[in-house]
Amino acid sequence: MCGVCGIVQLSGALNAQEAGQQVERMVALLAHRGPDGSGISTGNDAVLGATRLAIRGLADGDQPFVDGESGVTVACNGEIDNHLEIREWLAKRGRQVEHATDVAVIPQLYLELGDRFPEKLVGAFAIAVWDPRCNTLILARDRAGERPLYYRQQGESIAFASELTALTVSGAVSATPDIDSIAGFLRFGYFPAPTTPLEHIHAVGPAEVICFTVNGTQRRNYWSWPLTATSMSPLAPAARERALSEFDTVFRNAVRQQSEVDVDFGVFLSGGVDSSLVAAVTRNLRPEKRLNAYSLRFSESSYDEGDIAEGVADSLGVEFVPVWVKPEDFPAMLPELMRVTGIPLADPAWIPSTLLAKRAAQDVKVALVGEGADELFGGYPTYFGARFALYYSRLPAALRSLIRVSVDRWPATDKKVTLSFLLKRFIQGDTLSGLERHRLWVSNIAPELLHKLGVQHQFADYPAESDSLLNQVQRFDLENSLAEGLLTKADRSGMTQGLELRAPFLDLAVMEFAGTLPEAERTRGIGTKIFLKSYAMRYLPKEIVYRQKRGLSVPLSSWLRGPLADWASNLLNEPRLEQVGVNRKAARDLFNAHRKRQGDHARALWTLMVLSAWLSTQA
Repeated sequence: MCGVCGIVQLSGALNAQEAGQQVERMVALLAHRGPDGSGISTGNDAVLGATRLAIRGLADGDQPFVDGESGVTVACNGEIDNHLEIREWLAKRGRQVEHATDVAVIPQLYLELGDRFPEKLVGAFAIAVWDPRCNTLILARDRAGERPLYYRQQGESIAFASELTALTVSGAVSATPDIDSIAGFLRFGYFPAPTTPLEHIHAVGPAEVICFTVNGTQRRNYWSWPLTATSMSPLAPAARERALSEFDTVFRNAVRQQSEVDVDFGVFLSGGVDSSLVAAVTRNLRPEKRLNAYSLRFSESSYDEGDIAEGVADSLGVEFVPVWVKPEDFPAMLPELMRVTGIPLADPAWIPSTLLAKRAAQDVKVALVGEGADELFGGYPTYFGARFALYYSRLPAALRSLIRVSVDRWPATDKKVTLSFLLKRFIQGDTLSGLERHRLWVSNIAPELLHKLGVQHQFADYPAESDSLLNQVQRFDLENSLAEGLLTKADRSGMTQGLELRAPFLDLAVMEFAGTLPEAERTRGIGTKIFLKSYAMRYLPKEIVYRQKRGLSVPLSSWLRGPLADWASNLLNEPRLEQVGVNRKAARDLFNAHRKRQGDHARALWTLMVLSAWLSTQA
């Protein structure tokens, strides 16, 4: 893991001195991503930089890598899990890799395959390749979007970096808030690629390769999730046993590869089935390894899963390390995270995740996490809700109206994942298409409420697919809320502390296996992750596997009425909100309604607060 950056000139003369100074500043601003070393490579038309968090090949992994014969220069943020297989494949073609570190295979792989080289890689990565022979810059990102990469093109000059702050604060590019993109952020709480909060700065998308040449820019996706199975029938018993055994091989290999590192590593453990399964398989594969499990704790009982997580850790012979989350952590940490990374993210779990990473970084450099399992294997209640909503929408309009009025009267509660919360989400958008209804359910601020807040942006419908509804909503979540929301949270929370987070569920073979499962092996009735839970029974007790899904969330509803109320009030009264189209009076009215328990508006309020805090860092 590391941070990468650079400035290249496709044609004309590069001011090498100025570019070099800017890249030096960019490298300094990325030091938290790579505290173990840094390097800069300067050529006639390009300056590339990198910082390093040493994970594999500790002695010889400093970047950027420069091929002596061709001059091809590579900077990679991430890990290449199949580097041993690639070395062997390259050797058969007469190409030798000099360095032991995993990312050292990339220059020779590029020389062999050209811009198709990412198709051969398995891992989490964001890569820049500069080819001086044809003045071509290639930017590429891993399939799931685990590692970030941003760029701005100004004429024939391109600047890129792992984080927005490295681009803007270094002076490499100017920064002006993008009001249209910010409207999208207010709706969903993240910025889907290629959008960012700043005009003219773009994000490389998951599984995307962008080639910049003097003749223009070409972009393509080199992979998409091959989700094709639509059968509503479960696997027959014999076929299911074969599939479970096949998946055991696939998943164990993913965990094995991601834990084959030259440094100490641990696991993040919530007590849910996904992180518990990662911990259990890791322990099974590495019985001799001293393993720490880091877990969040909350004083609020309905949010705290620490006792469950500690029980899992004890049963696996893993050292349990609790990290307590308090409301007073939030006011100082939120603006600091955005100052360092440069991007707002409206997931309140960003702060607890950062606290967890901060504690883990005292002991280890890598932690395995459970991200991706819900999106791949059908773990969210919205997935079976999408199917039920098709039947609900066929009820007479008068009956649906009566149901809506009755459910809306249920009082707001501060508890986590209550029936009233789920039902209030379910009845929304009953006249929309299935995918648009799902997008409404997962919105931080629904379009109707955004209009009341003064944001008049017209949101286009997401392109519909000729696919089953379950396939559509899972693909949407994988490519959007996972890639740009949850994985952004994981990357930024870990890398601000110099900790690499790896997700075995996002291994290529695991993702492709999940795409072969019939719908009935993903959701059935009100059951979720049917197949994955059956598999987990091989490693975990039933009471862990079939616990009610809780997820990582924060008791924001009560905190915004109590210990965080004054801080929230100040943020919602920030004048800069008006500059991006938010009516402050409407925001304050929403806050007052929340405090009076006239509704639970915590998600919307938090999104506005995050935006306000980010705007204050742009002054």
